[in-house]
Amino acid sequence: EGVVMELADCALPLLVGVLPTASPEEAFKDVAAAFLVGAMPRREGMERKDLLSANVRIFKEQGQALDKVARKDVKVLVVGNPANTNAFICSKYAPSIPKENFTAMTRLDQNRAQSQLAAKLGVPVQDVKNVVIWGNHSSTQFPDASNAKVKKGGSEQSVPAAINDEEFLKTTFVSTVQKRGAAVIAARKMSSALSAAKAASDHMRDWFLGTGDRWVSMGVISDGSYGTPRDVVFSFP
Repeated sequence: EGVVMELADCALPLLVGVLPTASPEEAFKDVAAAFLVGAMPRREGMERKDLLSANVRIFKEQGQALDKVARKDVKVLVVGNPANTNAFICSKYAPSIPKENFTAMTRLDQNRAQSQLAAKLGVPVQDVKNVVIWGNHSSTQFPDASNAKVKKGGSEQSVPAAINDEEFLKTTFVSTVQKRGAAVIAARKMSSALSAAKAASDHMRDWFLGTGDRWVSMGVISDGSYGTPRDVVFSFP
């Protein structure tokens, strides 16, 4: 109820109403977009895989509810960790919804990577584009700047050429992005909040409206592209 009060107090022009409920079927009735953020929280010293057993039950229940009452073209974004596995579980329990409608959020990793490159280059973050996150939303992900572009000095150039530091891109950049979630937890004793909410908003906006000439990364159920195993949730551009 406190969250509902705060949402009302924001006076958000696009917010028509809020339905507070503990029932997934009530929450998901006829929805076009579902943000699945309710998961066992990650604490300091925990890897995302440590959350798995508690979350199987949660995402099984949510998948079944979506299958029963949501629109069949619903766009589902799984934020709760381990996001890739949770998205896979959820999709398996919602067989009437196309599996391409289930995604896991790696947009936070993309935003982190973009921010790190912008800081290194000394440019506004919006002037960096086409950074890619491959794989799992975990410390095994691979942030890839090899095709990234930066607008600098009135022209667009490749990020690797602009940075001109291959060692940084292979080591410091990759490890900083991979470990950023753990660094946030160590600093604030809680997992990412505002940055994750912003990334979820970015993800869903781009899914509905498109991205123009900018690439975005999402965890999706693989069709075997780029030599990946089929039927696993993997982040692609």
